[in-house]
Amino acid sequence: MPSPHGLSHHSPSMAKHSFLRGRASPCFTEACLFFSGVFMALLLVWSFSCFPSSIPSNLEALVGVTRAAAGGLAEQEAHCGEAARLPDFMNDPPDETFYDDPELSYSMDKPVNGWDEKRKEWLRRHPSFAGGPERVVLVTGSQATPCQNKMGDHLLLRFFKNKVDYCRIHRCDVYYSNVLLQPKMKSFWAKYPAVRAAMLAHPEAEWIWWVDSDAIFTDMDFTLPLDRYRSHNLVVHGWAHLVHEKKSWTSINAGVFLIRNCQWSMDFIDKWASTGPQSPDYERWGEVYSSIFKDKLFPGSDDQSALIYLILKHRQLYEDKIYIEGEYYFQGYWLDIVPTLRNISRKYMEIEMEDETGILSRRHAEKVADFYSRQWEPHLREAGNGRGSWRRPFMTHFTGCQPCSGDHNQIYSGESCWTGMLRALNFADNQVLRNYGFIHRDLLDSEAVVGVPFGFPATQRVG
Repeated sequence: MPSPHGLSHHSPSMAKHSFLRGRASPCFTEACLFFSGVFMALLLVWSFSCFPSSIPSNLEALVGVTRAAAGGLAEQEAHCGEAARLPDFMNDPPDETFYDDPELSYSMDKPVNGWDEKRKEWLRRHPSFAGGPERVVLVTGSQATPCQNKMGDHLLLRFFKNKVDYCRIHRCDVYYSNVLLQPKMKSFWAKYPAVRAAMLAHPEAEWIWWVDSDAIFTDMDFTLPLDRYRSHNLVVHGWAHLVHEKKSWTSINAGVFLIRNCQWSMDFIDKWASTGPQSPDYERWGEVYSSIFKDKLFPGSDDQSALIYLILKHRQLYEDKIYIEGEYYFQGYWLDIVPTLRNISRKYMEIEMEDETGILSRRHAEKVADFYSRQWEPHLREAGNGRGSWRRPFMTHFTGCQPCSGDHNQIYSGESCWTGMLRALNFADNQVLRNYGFIHRDLLDSEAVVGVPFGFPATQRVG
């Protein structure tokens, strides 16, 4: 019987059988060929063994052939096993999933229920996306219109390139939003509809990682310690004692956060964003937050205040699932970080020059960067993390600089923001460019690069 949409429904089992008939597995076919070869070789070995006068060298040669065939089969099986673990982007079974539910809404106006079961069912029908390392989707974005600051669009491009570089190296997907998915939720509130939509668009992802447009990865080697967060659903940078003891507005920064793709997070985002500009109580919530957080710099309801408020007022409900990360620069304040970049570069270069194995400075393909980043770890054990550390800061956040509008915080000059962003962007870019044979010799000169000779930095000469 035709469906209302003009499509015919077929039995899933019949569809699967016809699909299998149409496509023979190459791994299965090649495995059969290998087994046939092994069987014939063994048959010949047996026939030679029946005649003692046969030439021993022939027997040894046939045994060698048999071993080679068996070894080839083992290698082929390993290859096929690896192929089976790769995501299958070319297949979407006809079985109905939550995407076929007309009641499902990507908008924040309507809650999503039963999300854990919906995700689990989708993964069951798409097994190539299940298992393996936890997948991460990085979400960022900016306004839909051109920047007011004449350099703003260029800076946003550089900031986005930095995120693309990091995700290419560490195999995470990127979604860039430059539209308001909820028209009333502007400015810092715009991130929540984008994050929620990304959760629905990526059921294969375990984590959605929001990163503000003005945040830069300044350690391209660092990998998120996801095992540390296995019992938590939300990770933000901050200091728990400042949250509970000082009730400080700066105790947490909501510009970078990692949120698990689960029902708890769906519900929490709805609650977190409920005091935004789409709420009829928006003005009242601004007054509430200003009365609690005495160091809040501006009136009005904002997402950072909303998050701290929820942690304070509903501690038993949320605290166990929210990880306040303060052990490393999950995101760090740029004024603390930028002045340290020169010394950090010098320290890393000294370590490379003292490395007798030469492994740290060895040229390598970008695809195996993870291997070389692990070689650095023994040399960084004494570096520490966070403020005062000579380890590369993971992420530098230019909070208050407003690169798009140019309307920076008046406590520092626009020039300090501009030079700080250049230094951090080129500091990060050098870590990427080196795999392509070049670096910026001057961190304030984005255009000029010089070639990196073989053996650098032991040669101490570039260009």
